[in-house]
Parts: sequence; C-alpha cells; structure tokens
Amino acid sequence: MRVPTALTIAGSDPSGGAGIQADLKTFLACGVHGMSAITACTAQNTLGVSAVQELPPWFVREQMDEVCKDIPPGAAKTGMLASRSIVQVVAKAVYDFDITNLVVDPVFLSKSGHALLSGDSVEALKTQLLPRCLLVTPNLHEAAALTGTDVGDLNQMRKAARMLHQMGPRHVLVKGGHLSERATDILSDGESLVEISSERIDSKNTHGTGCTLAAAIAAYLAKGISVEEAVRGAKAYVTGAIRYGLELRA
Repeated sequence: MRVPTALTIAGSDPSGGAGIQADLKTFLACGVHGMSAITACTAQNTLGVSAVQELPPWFVREQMDEVCKDIPPGAAKTGMLASRSIVQVVAKAVYDFDITNLVVDPVFLSKSGHALLSGDSVEALKTQLLPRCLLVTPNLHEAAALTGTDVGDLNQMRKAARMLHQMGPRHVLVKGGHLSERATDILSDGESLVEISSERIDSKNTHGTGCTLAAAIAAYLAKGISVEEAVRGAKAYVTGAIRYGLELRA
C-alpha cells in the first residue's frame, strides 16, 4: 500500500513553530509522508521575523523537480513565496507536474508585520497561482488585500469568499481567527457557503497556526478526504494544538 505523500513549498522557520518545520510536523502527525521545497530562510522566533533571505527561483524549481519526479505528491501546500519570480516558478511547476490537490496559504505578513511577499508578487499570485489551486486559505487581512475590500465580519467574509472564487480557485476558505467572538471560517465552492466554527481559546501559543491549518488540510487531501471534511478535520487538529500548546519559552 502506497503511503500518502504531501509537499510543502514555503519558508524555513528556525524556531520550529511555523513554515516548513511546522508543515512537516503536521504532515507526520496526520499520517502523511512530508516533503519540502524551501523558498526562503528566515531569522525568526515566536515573537517575530528579523530577517529574510530568499532562495534563487531556479533552485526552488530544482527542489520541486527532484521531489516530484521521484515521489509524486498526493497534495501540496504553499506558504511564504517571497517574490514574484518564485510565485511564477511554483505556478509553472504545479502545472507541469499536474498537482491538482494544491492548498495556497497566501502569506503576506508575519504576525509582527514583516513583509513575507513582495508588493509586485500579489498580482502574480492572483493570476498565476490561484487559478491552479484547489483551495486558498486567507485570513481576514489577506482576504482584504486580495479583494481590495474591507473584511472584518461574517458578511464581509462571505462577500470576499465569492470574490476570491472568481479569481479561479475551486474552493475558498476565509479564516475568521481574528474575529472578536467565535473563530468562524467561511468555506465556499462558488455555489454554497458553509460556516465552520470552533471555540476561541485564550492562548499566547498561536505562532504558526495558519501554516499548520493549511498543512493539515493538504495532508487530509492526500489521504483522499473531501475538501469540506479535510477543512473540518484540520480545524479540529489546530484547535487541539492551541488548547494543548507547548510552553517552550524560558
């Protein structure tokens, strides 16, 4: 029996809480063999990002080529893509290797406000990568940046989900983790809108939750689970991770 496989295309977080490191841990926890293509190295910890060093786009593509030629991924997810050129080579590789179960986490800013995607990359992400993805998973700030509208409540989230679907992804998940009350997400396939809610847990240990959610969704997709069930399973996984988060700081 072939082991399910998933590929993460993202930046490295040396603290181990987000990015490539969080994705690979999540893949393993969800019973999937994880692979990676690193787009950038960061100097960061749970408090913020202090520096970013992008990798050359040709080298990002080379990593994807070598992995996909040998071990075809059952699903893939993108995180920090850093530059327009990297967005373009990733979109081309997704097309060349016919990666249909693609989850795009449109990472623009770190929680501390450090830019993780250059300004001229947003249009490339919208026109070249979103049309190739199965699911895009923006938070409120990312949904606002992609649509050019205010996204701060459930009605605005619903409107943003419809607008984002018109950009080409087959499914959209607008995440409501920054809402003031319950953590309610909106999942859309362009026809129906589904609300997926969970309790809000008071915790400071939320570094990397967006990466972890997208990675868990990709892992479940690699195992053949439907989009809605993958999203529900991933949300339950992240909620549990927050509830039982590790106290790592001295």
